[in-house]
This record gives sequence, C-alpha cells and structure tokens, in this order.
Amino acid sequence: MVQRRELEGFAAFEEVYAELNGSDKDVFLLFSGSLDPATGKSWCPDCVTAEPVIDAAMASAPDDAIFVHIHVGPRDFWKDPSCVFRTDPRLRLKGVPTLLKLGSQERLQEEQLMNKSLVEMLVSE
Repeated sequence: MVQRRELEGFAAFEEVYAELNGSDKDVFLLFSGSLDPATGKSWCPDCVTAEPVIDAAMASAPDDAIFVHIHVGPRDFWKDPSCVFRTDPRLRLKGVPTLLKLGSQERLQEEQLMNKSLVEMLVSE
C-alpha cells in the first residue's frame, strides 16, 4: 500500500528530501497551495480540482511507493517570484499543483494533473 504523508512548508520539504532522496522506492512529491483555514480547501482552485484525480491515479503506483503532499504556503508567499519553491535548484516549480517523481526529470503540472491517464503514466512507470 502506498505510504502517504502530508507536510507544510519548505523546511518540511527539506527534511523529507534529505530522508528520501536516493531511496530505492518510488517517491512522488505533490506541491500544492496551502489550505485556507476558513474553507479547509487549498487557495489554489487547480489544486482542488486535481487532488481527486491524483488520489485515484495513485492506485496504479507501486505498492511500496511513497506519496508526499507538500503545501507551499499561502497564496501571497507562492506568488512572490523569489519564493524558495520557485528558486530552489532541486525544484524550480513554475506552478501549483506540480507532481514530480523524486530522482527523475519526470513531472506534471497544473492542468496536466487533471488528466488521470497522464498521472497514471507518471506514477506507474
């Protein structure tokens, strides 16, 4: 069964990266907008739309895969061009949501994550 984790912020990303980079398991990192305390949903409408598609597609991932959902912070933090998630050379995120396979160049972002077959292709390879 796929192991799932949910984290908030860049420091949490750095910890999980240090732990899982180079793992012999498939590690998938999903970056999305943080939850709005008023609604309990992400401030990012694309993230809200993509989440059920990604969850369904994860069923085709290897049983020992690790899925880590990382919230990038509030909208104003993310929108800053110097946001660390945008500038870190390991990530260079251009948009949220972004799903990437750790240790590879494979990634899907934004509207691509609303296509279940594309997500299944990424997670089942």
